[in-house]
Amino acid sequence: MRVVIAEDQVLLRDGLVRLVEGAGHRVVAAVGDARQLVAAVNAGRPDLVLTDVRMPPDNTDDGARAALLLRQRVPGLAVVVLTQGVDAPTAARLADGRADAFGYLLKDRVLDTDTFVAQLEAVAAGGTVIDDAVGDGVRREDHRLDALTEREREVLGRLASGRSNPGIAADLVISRRTVDAHLRSIFAKLAFDVGEDDNQRVLAVLRWLAGASGPGP
Repeated sequence: MRVVIAEDQVLLRDGLVRLVEGAGHRVVAAVGDARQLVAAVNAGRPDLVLTDVRMPPDNTDDGARAALLLRQRVPGLAVVVLTQGVDAPTAARLADGRADAFGYLLKDRVLDTDTFVAQLEAVAAGGTVIDDAVGDGVRREDHRLDALTEREREVLGRLASGRSNPGIAADLVISRRTVDAHLRSIFAKLAFDVGEDDNQRVLAVLRWLAGASGPGP
């Protein structure tokens, strides 16, 4: 896996480089601002970008804007946002209508480096990994989300965080059969018009993110 890392904190950036390369992947560039990020992706054509939201040159949401631009312009590019705070609207904006090959993780909730590397690899393979904390403040703007039970919302949140059905079962201390039943109910309540090429799990994550980004009541 070829990776571009964008992080303006030098110590963290160097640590991420060592971690990714120690896992057997290649860091083709490690940069400290959003403009360098775009240039590095154009030059290096990585499989995955790992970036923060806030970085130079403006120290606002430069990293997020660069990541969104790259997702729109570079087909197949996987993006993982590693940032300090929960910002559901930014996560939804970055998903840009497609949750595949996308991750949104919080720096202070990365507690295990092996898990973190596995999350990067999952996103590079086309998966979705969204930190559970992003869903803690999901607004019930979409009436179909409002129709979900509390347990179904918990299942959907873990689905968005990249958990498999067995993983969801372990997290919630329920059986895999119960997880399957909850997912069937979720998909029915969200009333997806699913075509041949559509993935209900991805569509559910997108709906969940859209709910997280909606204005409050």
